[in-house]
Amino acid sequence: MNNGLAIIVAVISLVVGGLVGALVSRKSSATKLANAEQDAAQIVDRAKKEAATLRKEAEVQAKDVAFQAKEEFEVEARETRRELHGLERRLVQKEENLEKKSSHLEEKSEELGRREQSISDRERHLQQKNEEAEQLVTEQRTRLEQIANISSEEAKHELMASMESEARHDAAKNIKQIEDEAKETADKKAKKILSLAIQRYAGDYVAEKTINSVALPNDEMKGRIIGREGRNIRAIEAATGIDLIIDDTPEAVIISGFNPVRREVARLSLERLITDGRIHPSRIEEVVKKAEQDVDGIVREAGEQATFDVGVHGIHPEIIRLIGRLKYRTSYGQNVLQHSLEVSFLCGIMAAELGVNVKQAKRAGLLHDIGKAVDHEVEGSHALIGADLARKHGEAPKIVHAIAAHHEEEKPETVLAVLVQAADALSGARPGARREMLETYVKRLNDLERIGNNVEGVTACYAIQAGREIRVMVSSDKVSDDQSHAVARDIARKIENDMTYPGQIKVNVIRETRAVDYAK
Repeated sequence: MNNGLAIIVAVISLVVGGLVGALVSRKSSATKLANAEQDAAQIVDRAKKEAATLRKEAEVQAKDVAFQAKEEFEVEARETRRELHGLERRLVQKEENLEKKSSHLEEKSEELGRREQSISDRERHLQQKNEEAEQLVTEQRTRLEQIANISSEEAKHELMASMESEARHDAAKNIKQIEDEAKETADKKAKKILSLAIQRYAGDYVAEKTINSVALPNDEMKGRIIGREGRNIRAIEAATGIDLIIDDTPEAVIISGFNPVRREVARLSLERLITDGRIHPSRIEEVVKKAEQDVDGIVREAGEQATFDVGVHGIHPEIIRLIGRLKYRTSYGQNVLQHSLEVSFLCGIMAAELGVNVKQAKRAGLLHDIGKAVDHEVEGSHALIGADLARKHGEAPKIVHAIAAHHEEEKPETVLAVLVQAADALSGARPGARREMLETYVKRLNDLERIGNNVEGVTACYAIQAGREIRVMVSSDKVSDDQSHAVARDIARKIENDMTYPGQIKVNVIRETRAVDYAK
């Protein structure tokens, strides 16, 4: 019973405690709700106040911006009005100036009109006077003809015939007197000038030369030059167009060829290969190209030295290079550069005696044979070729004429042209100055090479073995193996038809294919 009572009491305690807790919790929630409503009301009040403040600040800023924009607009408007006023003033001034000019032009136009009227009046007056004068002259002529019983035309003819007869008679007497005096002095003077020129310039004798010799350090070098199965010597001959003669001559190799430029290139190349020690086909081609460049430099230096020795200046660089090329050109065995220098000096000597411009005479003498530097490349006489080159590169007409006339391709019309003719003859006519045999031989070899080079597909042609063989290099892209035989036959037929030669000539056509690639 006591236990049951205790349980009831406990239950009632729990129920009472729950009711009390609920009452307390409700009272606390009401208090919190009242506080929250109070806080919300305060937040709303603050927000309203801040919004009112921001609105006022925005209104103030908007008024400031509007005021500033108004001020800027007024400033721009004032500047625009000022510019417009300035433009208006300038336009007014221009209108005033135009009005003044217009009035001035009108005054001038009126004045010109008055002058034209005055001039036309004078012209009419003059025309009347001329008509009156012509009428008077006609009347006077008629009266004179009536008095003299002869017309004016007949009188003119008689007077002119009389004067012409007297003039012819006087001119014939003067010409006869001048011719007699010239015959007495010209022959002596000419002989004196020529003898003086020859005495003051005596050149050396020439010798024919178509070979060069290159010294070797030892006889073993001959084998290295020949190479395995002769590949090195074939490469040298193909690159230079020159024959290498390797015989029993101790420690020497002979270079044979009619073209002195090729001989010089071959000599320089061989000497460098011997010094370097690396002798193989690719190295040979490299050295030959370098030697050709060096020979070009030597040619240029020779031309510059010749102009310096003679004392002429202002010559075009291309003409100087052509003068230098004459160092490796011979004419009947005589070196053409040396011959040109001789002619230049002789022209100067004779010009000084005659009172002619010495510098012009030396210039014409130095340039008279420049056509020989390219006459194997250009058709025609070397005198006319040289004249065209000189004209092309700005030489004076007197110089051009002297070059063209020194072999009578043109008739000499100046003292300078006659001087060049005489000096050229003096230089070439000295005993030992020229030999016919070498010149004929070289011309035949040049003709052989020209025939070969004129065939399509040929890249190079060299006359070797004293003209008994020509070596023809053809392009592998244009000429096939079968066509190379046809090329050889065509060249042989052209040589037979166009040339005269002793014995027979071997035509050797070489077609070479090269494959080149690079390892990367």
